[in-house]
Order: sequence, then structure tokens, then C-alpha cells
Amino acid sequence: MAYLVLVRHGKSEWNEKGLWTGWRDIPLAPKGVEEAQKTGDELKDIQFDYAYTSALTRAKQTLDEILKVLNQSPPITSDKNLNERDYGDYTAKNKWQVKEEVGEEVFQKIRRSWDFPPPNGESLKMVYERAVPYFKSEIEPKLREGNNVLIAAHGNSLRALVKYLESVSDEEIPTLEIGTGEAYVYEIDNVGKIISKSIRGENESKGKV
Repeated sequence: MAYLVLVRHGKSEWNEKGLWTGWRDIPLAPKGVEEAQKTGDELKDIQFDYAYTSALTRAKQTLDEILKVLNQSPPITSDKNLNERDYGDYTAKNKWQVKEEVGEEVFQKIRRSWDFPPPNGESLKMVYERAVPYFKSEIEPKLREGNNVLIAAHGNSLRALVKYLESVSDEEIPTLEIGTGEAYVYEIDNVGKIISKSIRGENESKGKV
């Protein structure tokens, strides 16, 4: 049995402003550092053998803060396949202003749908097509060997992984929200099957940033 922990990065400076961030390399806000530290406290019962993060600063900072709290130093791999979704032409725009401009239905398609890429950007399906093969080739074998793995990444790259892990349908995936700082903790058996799942550091404001 092994633990797999998926952590969404803490609140970033652009999360606080309601801006779509995507591939822009924006750091954590002070609140985001606090969220990461709180999550670290929630994970003290797990000794991690490997840690992974995206290539973006806010995910790396989140992982660093968690590991400081845990006083652990597993080998860390950073990879762009775990990056947030590219929001294309909507990057740096205020999502709530966009909602007013395009209406609720189109806004939800832009924000949460499975296969609706914004102009010059990625759909969740496109994120899945890079994140999941990376997970299957690089991370899943370590879990099957009994290693505990921590992944600090982003709302959409983690939604893609959850879709794969839990066999979430295309129709159901738009309803999945992962709050900043939240940790999805899975127990995995030696064939990669989920034994149990819990959410630690649950964020009441999820879906509002």
C-alpha cells in the first residue's frame, strides 16, 4: 500500500485578484503560504519517498512550504506536464468580468468544461492528454512499488489526474472543484487501485477564486 497526495497550490497573487493565471508564473500570496503550511500540518502522518511539482513558481513554493513543515526532503521532480491549463486569450483577464460579458453558460464552459478550449489555449481534455501519460509513466510505477508520493500542482492538472484516478465521466468533471491548499489523500494498492480517499485542509472558498 502507498499514499498518493495531490495538493493544489496555495492562493496566488492573481487568485486574490480574480485573474486567470494559466502559464503565467505568478508567486503565492501571503495567504497562499499560510494555506500550504496548514496543509503541511495535515500531512504529518505520511513520510514521502518522492515529490513532484509543475514548472511554475506557485506550485514549487507550495511544495517547499509543505516539506518545511514536515521536515522532509524527498527527491523532487519538476515537470511542465503538471502545469496549469493554458487559458490562451483569457490569460490575465478578470474571470468575473468575463462572466458578465459572456454570460453564465459560456463562462462555465470556459472555466470548467471537458473539451472547450479558449482561443489560443487548452481545454481540460488537452491538459489530461499531457498530465495523465506523464503520471502513468513516471509516478504510477513508484506507487505500485509501495512508495508514498506527493504532487503539488494546479486546479486543472489535478482535476485531470482525479478524472483518471476516479474514472470521472466527461459529464461529471465540470462539477469537480479543488480549493487552493486542499490535499486529496489516496491509499493505493500494488496494482494501482484506490483503497481509500480523504480530503485534508478543505477550503470553504473553493470555486470562488
